[in-house]
Amino acid sequence: MDATGAVPQSRWADLDGPVHYVDYGGPTDAPMVVCVHGLGGSLVNWAALAPLLTPTCRVAALDLAGFGHTRGGHRSTAVHANQRLLNRFLHDVTGSPVILVGNSMGGLISILQAHEHPGTVAGLVLVDPALSLTGGSRPDPRVLATFAAYAVPAIGRAVLARRRSTMSAEESAHDLLALCTVDPSRIPTHVVDQHVRMAEQRRSYSDIDSELLTAARSLLFVIADRGKYAAMQRSIAAPVLLLHGDKDRLVPVASARAAARANPAWQYEEAADVGHVPQLEVPEWTAERILGWLAAHPGAVATAALARPPLLARP
Repeated sequence: MDATGAVPQSRWADLDGPVHYVDYGGPTDAPMVVCVHGLGGSLVNWAALAPLLTPTCRVAALDLAGFGHTRGGHRSTAVHANQRLLNRFLHDVTGSPVILVGNSMGGLISILQAHEHPGTVAGLVLVDPALSLTGGSRPDPRVLATFAAYAVPAIGRAVLARRRSTMSAEESAHDLLALCTVDPSRIPTHVVDQHVRMAEQRRSYSDIDSELLTAARSLLFVIADRGKYAAMQRSIAAPVLLLHGDKDRLVPVASARAAARANPAWQYEEAADVGHVPQLEVPEWTAERILGWLAAHPGAVATAALARPPLLARP
């Protein structure tokens, strides 16, 4: 979707099963940027930001397995499985190395990708990534209760089923956006409409509850091992930009500040009075920080400009 509300054409890749993605375009000699959404999200989470990047970047976004229009099917929807899917996407669809931009669970998966396959990542932008809680973190009571329910499969399924039976798709979409933002009215109307349509379309998909619960439990498992997760972050050699809303209810800002202190080479920028999805709530602010950071790292930009879709790269 561009700034006028036009929606990019849906594309599909066979990566051990169908994977839905969109290509926002951009100059052919520009760095390749790949956007990775969070838990319960989809590629429409990037609809406000992507058009602001395409004047100077090539931008693509995918639906991870179990989210958006990419069905889990026989594939696991756990974070490590989706990291492997992302790796296939970079290898088979966009080419690499790329600038990875990951939000929430997508940030965690992007960290895993940069750790496991450093050659595929020229630079890393973490937008309110899923992080381990620190001593100064104060989890939001609703978020804490939700993830406690998700940790027990039977309870999690009951919570999700009850939610679906008592709320319309439109109500669910608006409720999630309200949870993830300080002021959901900041999100462009045409982008909100895309989230509502996605929620309506997903109502007909089977297994969406079990797929989300699998992803949520695997996410909790990764961030619970603070030492191992911190070591992964320290291992990243590519330049990193960490963006975080100071009113994030899902990932407390104290966790982001702790990650920034532990990784002094990272650039840290905090959005005042903003929640969990700055790319939706303050897309202009987010784009300015990303583009400014890219301008300060010409080596990463030049490296990501070498990425070519494999099919186009073949003679």
